Amino acid sequence: MSVAAPAAPAIPTWRPWLMWALGALCFFYGFFQRFAPSVMGDQLQRELGLDGLSVGNLSASYFYTYAAMQIPIGLLVDRFGPRRLMTLGILICAAATVGFATVHEVPLAYACRLLVGFGAGFAFVSGMTLAARWFSPRRFAQVVGLTMMAGMAGGAVAQGPLGAAVDAFGWRESLVASALPGLALAAAVWLLVRDRPPGLAGHAPAAGGARALWQALKRVAGRRQNLVVCFIGAAMSAPMLAFAGFWGVAWLMQTHGFTRPQAGTMTSLLLLGWALGSPGGGWLSDRLGRRKAVLQGGCLVTLATMIPLLYLALPDWLLAVLFFLTGAGAGTMVVGFAMARFYNPMEETGAALGLVNGAVTATGAIFQPFIGFLLDLGWDGAADQGARLYSPATFGWAFSCLIGFLVLALLLSLLLKEPRPATSGP
Repeated sequence: MSVAAPAAPAIPTWRPWLMWALGALCFFYGFFQRFAPSVMGDQLQRELGLDGLSVGNLSASYFYTYAAMQIPIGLLVDRFGPRRLMTLGILICAAATVGFATVHEVPLAYACRLLVGFGAGFAFVSGMTLAARWFSPRRFAQVVGLTMMAGMAGGAVAQGPLGAAVDAFGWRESLVASALPGLALAAAVWLLVRDRPPGLAGHAPAAGGARALWQALKRVAGRRQNLVVCFIGAAMSAPMLAFAGFWGVAWLMQTHGFTRPQAGTMTSLLLLGWALGSPGGGWLSDRLGRRKAVLQGGCLVTLATMIPLLYLALPDWLLAVLFFLTGAGAGTMVVGFAMARFYNPMEETGAALGLVNGAVTATGAIFQPFIGFLLDLGWDGAADQGARLYSPATFGWAFSCLIGFLVLALLLSLLLKEPRPATSGP
C-alpha cells in the first residue's frame, strides 16, 4: 500500500512579501550608490582634476563591473541561491563606498567605484530569483515593477536629499554615512531570507561544473527573443541611467540656472515617474495578458516626451511634467523582464534575468562616458573653478544619441513575439 507524500506546509501570505522586501531594499541601496555621483560631479572634477569624459567614466565605472557580472551572477544564483550572494554583495558595496569617499587618487577612486558596482550587482537578479520562487508566474511582472519602484526610490534619495547633504556636509562625509544602512541590511538578509519556500525543491547542480554553466548561458543567449528584449530594455533605460543618473543635473544647473538641490529634485521626477510606471506597466501587462503592446507603448511615450524636454524652451512646471512622463514611459521596460521569464525555463531564470539586466545596465557604462566625450568635443573652453561648462547646443548634440537609441528600439520591438505565460508556478 502506497503512502501519500506529505503536503507542503502552508506559507503565510506575508512571507513572500518579506522575501521580496529584503531583495527590494538591496536594490534600493544599490540604486542609491549608482546615482550618488550625479549630485557631486562638479566637486569630483575639482578635487580629482577630471574633464567631462573622465568624470563620466568614473561614475560609469560602477556599471562596468555591475553589467559584466549580471550573467555570471544569474548562473550562480541558479546554482547556489540568492541569500548568500545578496549578503556578500551588500557588504562589498558598503565597504567600497567608504573607500571611494576617503581616497584622493584617481586610480583608487576608479577601483572603489568598480567594487561598488560589483557589490550592487548581486541585488536585482537575486531578488528577482526570489520573486520567481516565492510568487506565482502570473504576478511576476507586477513584482518586478514594484522592485523597480524601490530602486527608483533609492535613486531619488540620491538626488535631492543627497544633493542637500552634499551642500551641507560635503560629499565625502555624506557617502561615509550612507555605508551604515548597508551593513544593517546585509545582516537582515542573512538572518531572514530563505532561498525558496518550503516544499519547492531546488535544482541539483548538473554534472560538468563550469561546462554546465556555459551550456546554460549559450542556451539563454541563443534565444533571439531574449536578445531583442535586451536591446529594447537597454534603450528605454538610457534616459534614466545616463541622463537622470548623471548628466541631467549638470544640464539643469548650466542651461536652466538651477541650484544643485533643485536640479537633483527635478531629475528625481524622472525616477518618480519610473517608480510608478514600472509597477503600473507590470500590472497592466499581467491584467491584459499582453506584454508586447505595453512595452511598445512605453517606448513610444518615452521618445515622444524626451524630445521636447531636451530641445524646447519650456517653463519649469512643464519641464517637471515631461521629466515625470519620460520616466513613467521608460519604467514599462520591466515588462521585458517578465517576457524573459516566460521565454526561458524555470531552471534558467537567473541566467535569463542576468542577461537582460546586464544589457540594461550596460547603457550606463556606455552612455555616461560617451555623452561626456561628445560634450568635450563641443566644449568652448569655459570653466568654473576647474569644472567644465557646456553650452545648450553642445548638450543638445550630446543627448541626441539617446534619441537615436530609442528610435531604433521602437523599430526592433516589431520583432517581438507575445510570450505564452505559464499557468502554474511557485
